[in-house]
Amino acid sequence: MRVSNFFESASRAFRDNPNLYKLIVVCTVSGGGLLGLSEIKRSSSSGGSGTEAKKKVVVLGTGWAGTSFVKNLKSSSYEVEVVSPRNYFAFTPLLPSVTCGTVEARSVVEPIRNIVSKKGINIEFKEAECYKIDTDKRKVYCISNQNTNLGGGQQEFSVDYDYLVIAMGARSNTFNTPGVVENCHFLKEVEDAQRIRRTVIDCFERASLPNLSEEERKRILHFVVVGGGPTGVEFAAELHDFVLEDLARLYPNVKDLAKITLLEAEFDKRITAFAEEKFQRDGIHLKTGSMVVKVEDKHISTKERSTGVVSEIPYGMVVWSTGIGTRPVIMDFMKQIGQTNRRALATDEWLRVEGCKNVYGLGDCATINQRKVMEDISVIFSKADKNSSGTLNLRDFQEVVEDICERYPQVGLYLKKRQMRDIAHLLKSSQGEKQGTELDIAFFKSALSEVDSQMKNLPATAQVAAQQGEYLANCFNRMEECEKNPEGPLRFRGTGRHRFRPFRGTSILGSLLHWEVNKLQLNYPGTGFQLVIAPNGSGIQCMQASKLAHKGAGGIGLGKAVHFWKGL
Repeated sequence: MRVSNFFESASRAFRDNPNLYKLIVVCTVSGGGLLGLSEIKRSSSSGGSGTEAKKKVVVLGTGWAGTSFVKNLKSSSYEVEVVSPRNYFAFTPLLPSVTCGTVEARSVVEPIRNIVSKKGINIEFKEAECYKIDTDKRKVYCISNQNTNLGGGQQEFSVDYDYLVIAMGARSNTFNTPGVVENCHFLKEVEDAQRIRRTVIDCFERASLPNLSEEERKRILHFVVVGGGPTGVEFAAELHDFVLEDLARLYPNVKDLAKITLLEAEFDKRITAFAEEKFQRDGIHLKTGSMVVKVEDKHISTKERSTGVVSEIPYGMVVWSTGIGTRPVIMDFMKQIGQTNRRALATDEWLRVEGCKNVYGLGDCATINQRKVMEDISVIFSKADKNSSGTLNLRDFQEVVEDICERYPQVGLYLKKRQMRDIAHLLKSSQGEKQGTELDIAFFKSALSEVDSQMKNLPATAQVAAQQGEYLANCFNRMEECEKNPEGPLRFRGTGRHRFRPFRGTSILGSLLHWEVNKLQLNYPGTGFQLVIAPNGSGIQCMQASKLAHKGAGGIGLGKAVHFWKGL
């Protein structure tokens, strides 16, 4: 009797708790034994309460934007797959330091599998390169990039997606200059930095061989940096310190023959004089106003912008650092979706690729196409004019002021430039002696006609890319919540509100802390990084402010004035 009661209780337990899928029952009857095994599989349709399939998010790239997105994604509502030819995240601001051995390559990378393994959600990684994106079929086509000596050749496969995050970065921009790809070094990847370091050593070894003329030795030890941006300037400074402090001791016979030249077509006039004086004092030759027209195996051809005179510069190694260009796969994708004649993938303020559904663009491969106020001026006026009278007063306008400032950031920049408190102040000042009268659409357009002049694109920096990845991950984390309770500004060309607030990055140029005699120190808000520009030759260095350390106390010396420890 008791046995039957037990089985009845067990049966009810299975019905009430379908998650129980196995039960082993062992009981003895008159010295004998009875073993029972019951197994029940979960039913996805039992009672109509089956588990919904997870949406699949595919992330292309493991740079600043893609890694930041993965690290900040916390919702378990998605199945995430990361595809990238690089199976690690690289701290790119320290690549110039890797070229000269100030920092070891292993110190600036973190395996992407380590990052995803720490997440509490399902994330897979595939080491492959995406070569095609098909938004109609919602597929990305990839090819493996492992060494073909492993056997089987390169493997091609496709990945389906519900949401696609494109964070593939950019390539070095050669401006189609002949000979650049064949003869120049770039500085975009860790492998590039290691290759540059080997070449510098090879140049000194080559110049130390006998039976070489003095002129040939000078050519071999002439290092040319093309591009006066942050990377080019920093590398020139790092190379100068490397040659002066390390290689001069190892190669005393040729140390005086080494020369570093920085070529820049157009420096900012405000810093040209300072840069020339500073570099010349440190032994770096700065040549401005010259445009590279051709690169051959032993010399560079440059053209003076003012006179048009073409001259040749002999060299031993050239590092090309002239900005970023669009990757071929992104160019093909842009043509596919009708975004031709652009240098980067166009997105809206929510990082959604224009012309595509559920596709997002982050980092250097994309740029935000901020809408102009004057494009929407009529619908903005209509939203404020609720009674459709054709005119509105300041009270009517107050209800949409905050939405306008949030939707169009150039409004806030314009008010700040004009030293005005808000839009109401702008409208009042535009009214002049007619204050108190109602505003019509013509006056409204006139008052806001100059607002769009303050539109500015965020720079293509690691800082902005990391902020975009974090922003988009937070949007995915709150997707269901914001579907029910939108938190964004009014839809001026529609009804209701946007689900999320638009992305508003912070530029490093707006984070100036202070000038000092020896350095300019800036802050990376929200990332924990600082940037130090030390004009005494240590270049630009990024580090984590919370891990300051001095040389001799477990840290790494990164220049004469400032010693910091890098961190992530």
